[in-house]
Amino acid sequence: MRVLFIHSDFIEFEPKEKAIKDAEEKGEKKRIEECLVAFIAAEKEDESNIENSVKNLVENVKDVAGQVKANKIVLYPYAHLSSNLASPKAAKEILEKAEKMLEASYEVDHAPFGWYKSFTISAKGHPLSELSREFGPDSKVSTSLQEEEKVKSKWFILDTEGKLHDLKVENNNVKGFDFSQYDNLRKFALYEMAKNRVGDKEPPHVKLMKKLELVDYEPGSDSGNFRFMPKGRTLKSLLERWVTQKVTDYGAMEVETPIMYDFEHPALKDYLNRFPARQYIVESAKKKFFLRFSACFGQFLLKADTNISYKHLPLKMYELTRYSFRLEKAGELTGLRRLRSFTMPDMHTLCENEEKANEEFDNQFKLGIDCMKDLGFSTKDFETAVRFTEEFWNSNKDFVTGLAKKIKKPMLIEMWNFRFAYFDPKFEFNFVDALDKASALTTVQIDHENAERYGITYVDKDGKERMPKILHCSPSGGLERVIYILLEKAYMKDPRKAVFPLWLSPIQMRICSVNESFNDDAVEMAEQLKKEIRVDVDDRNESIGKKVRDAEGEWVNLIVVYGEKEKNGKLSVRMRETGQVEEMSLKELKEFIKQKADGKPFVPLSLPIRMTKRPVFVG
Repeated sequence: MRVLFIHSDFIEFEPKEKAIKDAEEKGEKKRIEECLVAFIAAEKEDESNIENSVKNLVENVKDVAGQVKANKIVLYPYAHLSSNLASPKAAKEILEKAEKMLEASYEVDHAPFGWYKSFTISAKGHPLSELSREFGPDSKVSTSLQEEEKVKSKWFILDTEGKLHDLKVENNNVKGFDFSQYDNLRKFALYEMAKNRVGDKEPPHVKLMKKLELVDYEPGSDSGNFRFMPKGRTLKSLLERWVTQKVTDYGAMEVETPIMYDFEHPALKDYLNRFPARQYIVESAKKKFFLRFSACFGQFLLKADTNISYKHLPLKMYELTRYSFRLEKAGELTGLRRLRSFTMPDMHTLCENEEKANEEFDNQFKLGIDCMKDLGFSTKDFETAVRFTEEFWNSNKDFVTGLAKKIKKPMLIEMWNFRFAYFDPKFEFNFVDALDKASALTTVQIDHENAERYGITYVDKDGKERMPKILHCSPSGGLERVIYILLEKAYMKDPRKAVFPLWLSPIQMRICSVNESFNDDAVEMAEQLKKEIRVDVDDRNESIGKKVRDAEGEWVNLIVVYGEKEKNGKLSVRMRETGQVEEMSLKELKEFIKQKADGKPFVPLSLPIRMTKRPVFVG
């Protein structure tokens, strides 16, 4: 089922012409003031379980009505939302039953079923006035998501001295702290306090990811799933190798677990209700499964079957989940910022007790800072949010203040009146993009429920079985999101000099031959370098000016013009990031590259060296 909710000043509609033979009675022109309008398209899948479809529709209507504080509901059958419609009989039954259930709590009206109608609607225009949802007869909003709607958050800025500054929003601005030196923090606080994730404009990185032939939408898949072209795959592969090495160096053991899990497994079923995410559901051999949205499921089941001693703690286990799936709302999907299929580095750490868990939380905070540094981000490039209950704050004020001192800048605090999910506390490093939308990178949570839920234990020094505390950590955040942030950061800094860090650049160096007579020599040089640098040759029949401009447009870090002079061994190397040209020998160039990419993974160029042998992937 697909539903578009519009919180309206009014809706006015009039039946014009029958759309189906068995349309209900025509009815008169109507105008309904101050209402939540639900445009509804029932789909084939909904026919498999009418009662559940009705129940899920009613739950979603109530959920949105509660958010916008609406007392009047208008159900509007709207077939145009889907190309996979339920039969008219089933759709009409779903709408009639939903209306009857909703009448117990709301003033409910509906537009006549089976008619072409003219309508006029006035949306209120606040952040929650337009929402879309998709769900099947078996879909369910998790208990955690429902609880998250009820939780009351207090918002603060915690400064480096440990003082809390109470925040409030007035006239679309945040008050309560002097943001004069922290404009990004102000934008971040406003975005988080509004809790509006809908993307109303296309962010700059979407055009860039296509123009650079990195990533594009996949029309043959579900929304929020992407295709990666050779350069994009190279970039992502480097991130995968880098983050895996980072985490294994930190002491984690790499594992691999299934992508699909039994919906009826008792521990998993319970956990689904405690995780604030929406699931993809699949069926196989008449059983229902869900696609994982993290590595938690497989790792917890593995840990439950493992014999663990206190001597093994803290025990770190890691998986790069290629892929994880979350059925994000359609209106929230925006390029690589928020998507439904993603690659998540996911580490879980077992700790002896709460004190040890706090120590490890602190260590993983430092690990996150180190990961951001590797990606070229200073602490000025991201904002820190720490989220916890009032109870945690009252017992751990010095611990939380210590995090602000490590980051050496104020942090946003969200304080809950109760714990709505399995974790308390949680921190994230967040990037604010060109549209003032924030996205989380590094994140760590302390888990208070899942050791008991999954039966994960360790044996203490006295031979007794104990339940550990569990930390969830993604040291970099989703890798697709990292690519989005690299693109946005480069664009925001200066589009004319935008570039990836050298170790991550899909094409690190291009040799531009002055004319075709130098092509073979340029290729020979590239062959000498290709084991140490991703280098290609522009052997096209174009002017040298166009070749250089095209290389800059592709964000190639180092550009070498190759002609008669370069045969002598001295190369004029143009640095895209600075615009400077430096004279280097081949040996000096290799040393320069080695220093810039020291300690980082390397993969060879995944494209033909000669540009004339290369297809065009976009455009």
